[in-house]
This record gives sequence, C-alpha cells and structure tokens, in this order.
Amino acid sequence: MRKGFDNKKYLKVQSTRIRERFKLFDKLYLEIGGKLFDDSHAARVLPGFQSDAKINMFKELKDELEIIYCINAGDIEKNKTRSEYGITYDMEMLKLINNSKKMGFTVNSVVITLYNNQPSVDKFIKKLNRNGIKTYIHTFTKGYPTDVDTIVSEEGYGANPYIETTRPLILVNAPGPGSGKLATCLSQIYHEHKRGINAGYAKFETFPVWDLPLKHPVNLAYEAATADLKDVNMIDPFHLQEHGVTAVNYNRDVEMFPVLKNILNKVCENDIYKSPTDMGVNAIGSCITNNEVIEEAAKKEIVRRYYQETNNYKMGLCDEDTFKKIKLLMNELEIDESFLDVIEPAIEKSKKENVPVISIKIGRKIITGKQTNILTPAGSLILNAMKELTKIPDEMNLLSPNILEPMLNLKHELNTGNRLTLPEILTALSICSTTNPIIEKAINNLKKLKGCEAHATYIVDNGDKRTLKNLKINLTCEPEYLPGDEYYMAE
Repeated sequence: MRKGFDNKKYLKVQSTRIRERFKLFDKLYLEIGGKLFDDSHAARVLPGFQSDAKINMFKELKDELEIIYCINAGDIEKNKTRSEYGITYDMEMLKLINNSKKMGFTVNSVVITLYNNQPSVDKFIKKLNRNGIKTYIHTFTKGYPTDVDTIVSEEGYGANPYIETTRPLILVNAPGPGSGKLATCLSQIYHEHKRGINAGYAKFETFPVWDLPLKHPVNLAYEAATADLKDVNMIDPFHLQEHGVTAVNYNRDVEMFPVLKNILNKVCENDIYKSPTDMGVNAIGSCITNNEVIEEAAKKEIVRRYYQETNNYKMGLCDEDTFKKIKLLMNELEIDESFLDVIEPAIEKSKKENVPVISIKIGRKIITGKQTNILTPAGSLILNAMKELTKIPDEMNLLSPNILEPMLNLKHELNTGNRLTLPEILTALSICSTTNPIIEKAINNLKKLKGCEAHATYIVDNGDKRTLKNLKINLTCEPEYLPGDEYYMAE
C-alpha cells in the first residue's frame, strides 16, 4: 500500500498541540469528535494513518487524564445501531469502557443525556451500576440554545449533577454523534468555575481538515460519511474575519458558534476563542506527505459510502436523499462506481454464471468467489484468495469432503442453511491447520488481505460481512437481496 500520511509525525505534533491547550487552564474538557478507538475512516482516507493512532497518542497522557462517556437516552430507547459493527449504541458504550480500562485508562463515568424516564434507559443504568460504572443523568437544558442567561444559571447547567474529576485533562467521548458531548463539557465547565477552578473547553475533531481546501476529496469524504446527518463543509467566516486565514469547518459548528461563544464567555468571563476553528486542536493536515495518494484514497471512500447508503436505503435504514447526496459528491469529483475497479469483474462474472459473486483485488490481480452448492460466495472467495496468496494450485482442495460433509449435515439438521458460511469455513481451516502446515501457512497469509477492495453482487449477510470486515477488507455490495433469501430483510 502506498502511504500518503506520516503517522509518527502525527502522534508527536498532535500530542504537543493538546498539551499546549490544556496548559492554558487548570482543567481542560476535550470533546473527542469521531472515534477514539479504531478510526477506520481516517485509516482509509489517509493511507499511513494507524486506526489506533488517537488512543495510542493519549497513552502518553493517561496519567494526566480521565474519560467521561456520553450516550443519548433516545439512542438507547430506539436501539440505535453502529452500522459498521452491527451493534447497538449501548453495547458499543460497554465495549468502549472495557477497551479503555484494558489499556489502563481511568473511566470516570457515563452521562445519560436528554433523559426522559425511559424504562429501557433505566435498565441500562442498572447494568452500568452493577458493573461498577458511575452514571449521571442530564435532562434537557432549560433555555437551550437561545436564552444564554438561563442556560448559564442554576436552572440551566446548574440543574445537572456535578461530576467529580481529579485530573487536568478530561476526554469526553461517545459511541456516535448527537450524544451530548458538548453539553456535558459546558455543564462541567459551569460547575468548575462555580468552584473557582479555571476550566476550559477544546475540540479534537479529525474531520473536516481545517487546513485543506473546502472541496478536497478528504473533506468531501467526510461529507459522504455524515450524509445522513446532513452535514455540509463550509468556510469558517469567523476565522476568516478574525485571522484573515481560510479554514474549513462544518455547518453545525459554524451555526452554533455565536451561541457557544456567548455561553463560554459568560461561564469563563474570558473571550478565548474567536472562531469554531480556534476551538479545535487538529494537526492532521500538516502530516500529509503525498496528496495524490490521499486524494485517490478519499475518492474510493466516497464510492464505498455511496454503496453503503444504497444498501441502507434498500433495507429501510435511510431515505434516498442520503445516497443521492453522495452521488452528487461523486459527480462533483467526476468519478462513478467504476472508480473501484473491483466492481465490474464481480458483476460480469455473476451475469455470466448466473450466481452471486464476490470479487477481491490482491495486488494487481482480481480474484472471485461464487456461490456453490456447499459454499457462500464469501467462503469461496476467501478460499481462492488464500490459494492465491500461498501459491496453492487452484485444483487442490484446502478442505476435504470428509470434513465438509458432516458440517453440512449438521446445518441441515439444525435448519441453519444449505451452505457453509465464511466463519464456519475459517473454523474448519483453523482445526485442520494443527496437522497441515500448508493450511497453517494459508491462514497466516490472511493478514495480507488487510486493506484490499472487495465487491459483492448482493447484500452480504451479517455473519459473512462481519468476518470480511474483521479481516479489514473494504467491502461494497450491490443493493440486491439474494433471490429467495427473504430473511435478509429482517437482519
């Protein structure tokens, strides 16, 4: 993979900027936009960026920080799901907490925002408390967003409970957007200043990249990723007026800045920030080393997002405006679906053989896997990819009929399908690898599939899809169900 980003430089520069910012205050509440762990979007659009870069950077500061997580009560009630993982926000919250503790970070608490006595939320709070996790409840802030005098009073932020913190840097993170991170930060700053503590606010938002052009593919890829939120990148007018420098931000931050500035000025009694860009500590743009590589990667990501949203539309998870907006971004960049050269071979093979197909690009070669009487397309694909990577002849079977037959018989008895899925194939291979060194070598080569592009002529079911994603394969799918497989619509 050609790299276009200097991850080592990023860790150094970004941590320096954060240190400089929290030295301005006795205590800094740092809102983390995007993912604290496994930032796969950044890794895809910035080849060379390590998906765990942000959390690894904070490792150097972990003795000086603690983490507060926020979750919107409405998202718990609606069972809102993280599409890339297929798990609900409340489960993602537990995962974030466990990952943080495993890495040695101090998790202060969880804030349930916009609480309105939802029974499902009460159950979640009990679950957190039983696992030794402190919880706080925030309801709607009286006066928000226009009545600043009420917001910054005992009726507004003062009505929220104060969260006891002991370290100079507080990371405020969430499983997704709209979780109440900003309101939690501002509420805490209000309480800190009432106690005579000089607390401040800053935002660590990776995208859009403020010092790249407005229409740079990386910034347009951010618009594609947030198309369901209706986010739009724009020039920060406050930054341009104050500093004479063109900076890119997005509509929600720009629109809310006058209100946010008034709130911060009233709480802190000090006019620190002149623009929404001033509030950020993003150093990512300065670490790009090859713009050509970055632009190509970002364009590919936009196409992937287009397919993701066409699939979501098919499954009733979004409206058509979402994928149409991404299509407009593709038109603006003068690209179409063929920009991912793995797509057409899958479609052509599927039409030729009249079966569902998945294709994958390994190096410069495109490998395909089709549905057979005993294998799903994903199972066929990975077996063929392993043969290619390990230089195993195509006619050689990695799994013998003696192994496959009893597995299929059991599936028939349990009524769990007529074909072996990718997880089942990998399980069988791992067992055989203990006595077969060729299979062991083939399994070890699976890591070489990381970052490869793949395309399916159908909406891949959750089991195969999750396994392909765990292999770090960039999968896109045609928005079509497998004929007769109506159960897909319920997943």
